[in-house]
Amino acid sequence: MDSGDEAGPAGVEPVERVGLLHGLATTRAIRRYRDEPVDDDDLATIMWHATRAPSGSNRQPFRFVVLRDGPRAFKAKTLLGESFRTLWAEKRRRDGYDAGSGSRDDSPKARMATTMEHFVDHFESTPVVVLACLIRHRDPTPTEGASVYPACQNLLLAARALGYGGVMTMWHAHVDAELRELLGIPVEVAISATLTLGRPAGHHGPVRRRPVEELVFDDGWAQPAAWAHDPPGTRFTSAGPPRRS
Repeated sequence: MDSGDEAGPAGVEPVERVGLLHGLATTRAIRRYRDEPVDDDDLATIMWHATRAPSGSNRQPFRFVVLRDGPRAFKAKTLLGESFRTLWAEKRRRDGYDAGSGSRDDSPKARMATTMEHFVDHFESTPVVVLACLIRHRDPTPTEGASVYPACQNLLLAARALGYGGVMTMWHAHVDAELRELLGIPVEVAISATLTLGRPAGHHGPVRRRPVEELVFDDGWAQPAAWAHDPPGTRFTSAGPPRRS
């Protein structure tokens, strides 16, 4: 695993060197960004590594529409911002973000709500927005995401390696038709995800997930895998369905 920092220009914070396994375990969803652009060379590197992802029969049906500061990008970000605010408001109400522990400012639920509110309210100033698209060669199938979502994860991991952060969402669906018309996306192409990128205003760190023993089985459904265990010091999420008693 690599360690240490890579020196940068005077006045610029050094970029942490990230080993592959460390990156897999510490690439958080980043929704708050500094007010600075993504360097062209860095963006090129991120997108190149995204395109190295596997796909069915190596067809590489994924395409990426990158939105930065062009005239159509400005209009697209405006459309997306409106969609994100509408859908977050619906989710906030439906999932009870202001009830229970959400009414306490110091609770994880309340902190998440604050982060999401900042994310959607400042969407138009997101340095880079990427629409991950899929060229369909047949009617939609339940498994078609297997040929586009690995590329999205590659993109986020590459961004992490270069000191950036991002998050993948599906909240473009509310303005899918408008985006297609604005950006000239053909009808046979699915807009599969929206990814945002920028320098984190916060930081990456160990992600919280459910204990591995709840997620990995051996030799049959719900059969314990005695060899699967979480590393010492692993912290867990409280999200998700109720745990087994």
